[in-house]
Amino acid sequence: MKDKVLTLEQEQELLRPIDEHIRQIQAKVDALREEGSQKLIDLQHERNQLKRNKMISSDDKMAVLERIRRSTEQAKAVEEQNKDEVKKLVKEAEDYLDKHYDSDYYNHVVESCKVEREIIEANYNAHLKELNEEHRANLSKLSDKQDIHDEKYVHKNRLFDARAEYQKNLQDVKDRKYAAYTHKNYLLDLLRMSKFSLKEKLTNRWVNYKYNFNKRDFFLRNGLYIAIIIVFIILCIITPMVKNISLLTLHNILNILQQASPRMFLALGVAGVILLTGTDLSIGRMVGMGMTASTIIMHNGPNTGMVFGKAFDLTHLPIGLKMIMALVVCIVLSTIFTAIAGFFTARFKMHPFISTMANMLIIFGIVTYSTKGVSFGAIDPKINKIIMPKIHGFPTIILWAVAAIAIIWFIWNKTTFGKNLYAVGGNPEAAAVTGISVFKVTMGAFILAGILYGFGSWLECIRMIGSGSAAYGQGWEMDAIAACVVGGVSFTGGIGKIRGVVTGVFIFTALTYSLTILGIDTNLQFVFSGIIILIAVTLDCLKYVQKK
Repeated sequence: MKDKVLTLEQEQELLRPIDEHIRQIQAKVDALREEGSQKLIDLQHERNQLKRNKMISSDDKMAVLERIRRSTEQAKAVEEQNKDEVKKLVKEAEDYLDKHYDSDYYNHVVESCKVEREIIEANYNAHLKELNEEHRANLSKLSDKQDIHDEKYVHKNRLFDARAEYQKNLQDVKDRKYAAYTHKNYLLDLLRMSKFSLKEKLTNRWVNYKYNFNKRDFFLRNGLYIAIIIVFIILCIITPMVKNISLLTLHNILNILQQASPRMFLALGVAGVILLTGTDLSIGRMVGMGMTASTIIMHNGPNTGMVFGKAFDLTHLPIGLKMIMALVVCIVLSTIFTAIAGFFTARFKMHPFISTMANMLIIFGIVTYSTKGVSFGAIDPKINKIIMPKIHGFPTIILWAVAAIAIIWFIWNKTTFGKNLYAVGGNPEAAAVTGISVFKVTMGAFILAGILYGFGSWLECIRMIGSGSAAYGQGWEMDAIAACVVGGVSFTGGIGKIRGVVTGVFIFTALTYSLTILGIDTNLQFVFSGIIILIAVTLDCLKYVQKK
């Protein structure tokens, strides 16, 4: 069997004619590209460097840009002139690789790795058998408890070393096979200047995923999702039996998405604060404040309830103005309070738990005192049809959530503020050394959260057609924070993705909706939520410990 295993020298000997043939073609391609495609890349790099250069004068910059422009035109002309010849050479190289790479090299490496893996397995099993027999023989000669304990300890270490050596040998074989696969992509990458088809990209991603796959990491990242999916499947099976209602219907899915939409704004807002190792306990009270303010402004007819002893009659205002006014008031009120919490957190290093808890108490006290805890009825029903009409049964409130997700994804991933947010969350001291203002980033995260809270409470008011009161939204902060944690936004800071937040919101909304349909008591639903949070944070802590 060992004669089927290729040595490193034999592998290189199989690969040599392929590399030499492609190298000859590559040399011709490089020569044709030198004054064309490659020159364009160099000129673009020079242009980018020029834009970042703050020391050069405007006149000198214009002169350099003019030279780059002329050179670019010449390079494009050369590129166009040599395009057909380059394409012909690249096609020749691709055809050669398709014909020879797998049959003359890669398939032999794969077969060699397969045989070598079998040998490693056999050697490991034989070694284990030998160690166990030696261990039993040693134990039979011992009578003293301490000697027996020491022998067991030594045997355990030997088994550990054998396992480590076995895994190392398997990894070496895996690396050889992967290196043989990626070498073809390396050759193609040079020929095509990093241009691959969609099918090739997907294939390469799949191979890379299999190569880097680790069971422990996989279950740490996805174990909770798998468990929740299993629970949801069980609920889908149980519900028709118990309630004679099908849970997995289009109507129910749309209802879940509709209920999740306003909560998405809250979760996206607090996610930015959690990225900075913070939290926000005032979300629920801000929802109550926003609902109350929105209901007062968009109320259907004169308000019967009073604020600080004054009743507001805004019936004379156009409906469009009332909608905009309600949105602005919600955003302004929420942003003021989040900015206050952010200021104390950033300026005085106060933990967000304290600053937002103070906000929670202040907001609830002000709203309750000013309104005497009264619920402010319903808003004009026309507003609901204007802001979130149903198109062929589809609730367009979902589109508001999709827009929010897209905007926050762009902010987190494509702006300087987003990059700074991750940097400060990961290591604020290091971020400060690199010139990032920790104060501005912290304030920005809290202000952005306030804007999202305000927008979310305004949407929730329209979705529920009003009925705003100080008590509305109680406990929503837990849902928003839990959704972020379940979605992988880590309290250790600087770790989290928008798709995780979205997933977390959907998970909690779907679970709550399912349990409600099943008739589970609301108090027991809190138990389910608590268990999920505990498991999510435990997995997050395990991932953090592993990295440390």
